[in-house]
Amino acid sequence: MNHQAKTAFLRAGSALAACFFAVAALAQAAASGGVILTEDGAYVVDARSRLAWPRCVEGMVWNGKTCTGEPRLMTYHEATAWAASRAKADGVPWRLPRVTELRRWAGKDGKATAVVANSFPAAPLDWYWTMTASIDTKAVNPYNYGNIAQGRAGALDSKLGVQQGWAVNMATGAAEGDVSRRSRLMVRLVSSQP
Repeated sequence: MNHQAKTAFLRAGSALAACFFAVAALAQAAASGGVILTEDGAYVVDARSRLAWPRCVEGMVWNGKTCTGEPRLMTYHEATAWAASRAKADGVPWRLPRVTELRRWAGKDGKATAVVANSFPAAPLDWYWTMTASIDTKAVNPYNYGNIAQGRAGALDSKLGVQQGWAVNMATGAAEGDVSRRSRLMVRLVSSQP
């Protein structure tokens, strides 16, 4: 076999191996509630949403069996800056999750589900930041001069809440959109997979 034929054969073998891996990964995902662990065990890939999650919250470290260390509590601005710096350092587009993405992993009645407990060992069941924007909708009095001067004349006024953010309680799945961005909460990053 010449060099070109060997290279073509190896590429075909690699493609076939990737295909077998994909089939095996789908079988693993179906058996584990749609969850695939990376080879090193440090990340969880949600086959349904194609999102990759570190198994440990920020501040904790994967030791090959579980997460160790202390979680790092951050304000909203610290959390977004942390995600940006990790994305730059790792070359992976890390970000804060959306409310709906994070709630997939939330427990019920104060307890983690089996899939969550196995996928995210030692994860604190507490409040976590999300990137979902907080939109404030309040009734407006159209007869108040201050509202008219600010251009608020309708029955409802919507504005982006710059002082509040959304957080999810991982023990119950509750989501709140009026959390002060100065609050220090847990952070779990996520990345979209191609």
